[in-house]
Amino acid sequence: MGLIRVALDVPIDRLFDYRCEDRTARVGARVLVPFGRRRLIGIIVAKPEHSEVPAAALKHAHQILDEQPLLGRLDLRLIEFAAGYYAHPLGAAIMMAVPASLRRIRRRDQTPVAYALTAAGAAIESSLLPPRALASHRLLALLKSAPVIGHTAVAAQGAAARKALQTFVEKGWVRKASPEQLPSPDSPEVTEGPALNAEQTAAAESIVSAIGGFQPILLLGITGSGKTEVYLHSMAAALARNAQVLLLVPEIALTPQLQSLIVARFPGTPIATLHSGLADGERAAHWEAARNGKARIVLGTRLAVFAPIPALGLIIVDEEHDGSFKQGEGFRYSARDLAVVRGRLAGVPVVLGSATPALETYRNAVEGRYRMLQLSQRISAKPPLIECIDLRQGLPADGLSGRLISAIASRIERGEQSMVFINRRGYAPVLVCGSCGWTADCGRCSAKLVLHLPERRLRCHHCGHDSAVPAVCPDCGDADLAPLGQGTQRIEAALARHFPGARILRIDRDTTRRRHAWPDMRKRIREGSVDILVGTQILAKGHDFPRLNLVGIINADNMLYSNDFRAPERLYALLSQVAGRAGRGDVRGQVLVQTRFPDHPLYAALRNQDFEAFAQGLLAERRQAGFPPYVHQALLRAEARSVDTALQFLAKAARAARGISPAVTVYDPVPAGMMRRAGRERAHLLVQSGSRKELRAFLQDWHQRLADAGDTATRWSLDVDPSEL
Repeated sequence: MGLIRVALDVPIDRLFDYRCEDRTARVGARVLVPFGRRRLIGIIVAKPEHSEVPAAALKHAHQILDEQPLLGRLDLRLIEFAAGYYAHPLGAAIMMAVPASLRRIRRRDQTPVAYALTAAGAAIESSLLPPRALASHRLLALLKSAPVIGHTAVAAQGAAARKALQTFVEKGWVRKASPEQLPSPDSPEVTEGPALNAEQTAAAESIVSAIGGFQPILLLGITGSGKTEVYLHSMAAALARNAQVLLLVPEIALTPQLQSLIVARFPGTPIATLHSGLADGERAAHWEAARNGKARIVLGTRLAVFAPIPALGLIIVDEEHDGSFKQGEGFRYSARDLAVVRGRLAGVPVVLGSATPALETYRNAVEGRYRMLQLSQRISAKPPLIECIDLRQGLPADGLSGRLISAIASRIERGEQSMVFINRRGYAPVLVCGSCGWTADCGRCSAKLVLHLPERRLRCHHCGHDSAVPAVCPDCGDADLAPLGQGTQRIEAALARHFPGARILRIDRDTTRRRHAWPDMRKRIREGSVDILVGTQILAKGHDFPRLNLVGIINADNMLYSNDFRAPERLYALLSQVAGRAGRGDVRGQVLVQTRFPDHPLYAALRNQDFEAFAQGLLAERRQAGFPPYVHQALLRAEARSVDTALQFLAKAARAARGISPAVTVYDPVPAGMMRRAGRERAHLLVQSGSRKELRAFLQDWHQRLADAGDTATRWSLDVDPSEL
């Protein structure tokens, strides 16, 4: 009797055995099976000799769907490790790694295609295209760079390029070609980049020498030191060895320059991009290009860490400290940490790049578990001059100090650009009644509604609740309703009053929501048609604006009040990134930080741009307090209709936990920092241990007990290595 063991996307933490007489069944392939009254697609994970299910109860698999496995042995080992470590059902974890269109029973044919210029297209000169049709210009240049280009290379250019391609096909300039005609991956074309300085050369040579074996490497480089060029040189070496490269980025929408650089540096080299912004069919095509080896470079966000890459030779994690690498819901994995695990399984080097690495990564490098490479000099530019503006004498009414206003005025006179950074969108975070003190609260969350003045709306940035601004106070009827605090909209309005002739551009989630809005904004900034930028952390990551020479930072102190012990680490990283936007051209940049705590050690380290001194101080505090990375933690999160229900569930869980292992400390359950969100009351329970091994064994036992308890009144999940408490 033939047997297969199948992973299914169900919330039950077990695998399922089926009869299967089809000899084409292979581990890693998809199979269609009956499950209750439904039919589901699963992945074969084993072909056991025996089953614990009685033979009479075993159901027959309907159909094997793949001739070749979709997931290889190492892919399954990585997912199995991740599911075990992060306490998530294995079947759900395996199926999550497969594109949605491959998990559906009925789907369109997603056969990848390639494209080539016709004779008419080859004769077209770029001067004949509309000057403002930038996507068409880029696409034509790409098509002329190689005889045949793949679907993934076009898709990597963005939605505008795909629309331009359709126009080219309709005009007869482009024809579909066979994917087999794509350039051979064993001889990738590499264009010449800028010469590396001594530090970059040493770093690149060190990474290249590690190719062929497992080696975690921290590339610690200040902002503007040329980490990207080190990545590109290392990637070229890996490609020359006929290997594939996996490059993980925190948010692909915020790193367009990196994507453009890769396409320009490796013309004709098939590139797959994997992120949530892709349509299902498009993601499946890119995923397949990675799996079959056609795509030599795989560029993606955190989920790409699970992509099947058979010839993997190098893994790079850019901005490895970024919180976006940790999944916040459901399967709460860390893509950064799994990248290191994947490197160990595959026997390849893993480069973790950052100007402000996570303390866990930095400690591993300092203590010798990771190799540390450093870039301490900016490329052709001096580090910005960072100063603090002391606000202890009083906060400016509109959020802008006189010194910051004066500095912006001088930059405008010189034809330079300035940026005002405030990490809060909307007009004001609170709407308050001056008579009775009423504030606009969200009825579904433990949060205030944010005033969006141009739209006259109150919005919750946590659950999405939206309502009109009341004409009078709902409590006392007074019309004296006033905004309290600043957001991007209010700062934009204040700047418009101070500089009526200035060209001001606000950049936040509200203004970049429209499709292609952010690329259009970047173009305006680079062309110099903007004098002042106002924005949130969208502006902090991966952007190079040569005319931007002044950065003003507002309301940075807010994060110092956080009860999360990681807040100083996050704040330093954010401010360092923001400060790094200034002075990337010929003029030395200036950064002005408005603060009521100018003598705080964090601001002193920022002024000196001395991350290592700051990190060493934080590590000493963490060691003394018994916080990560010196201990290992897990958080049991619970939510219910009432906080009492959630706390009662956690109290039972705590009693069960305390009898499992003396090596694990179990704390008392407490309400979450934001106790109510989207109408659900939330609480959590922290456990920690000095031994990762002891904690893993404890969590396996505890998780099973929680699952067996079968509590239906409370939703719960385990968050291993939580990034937020």
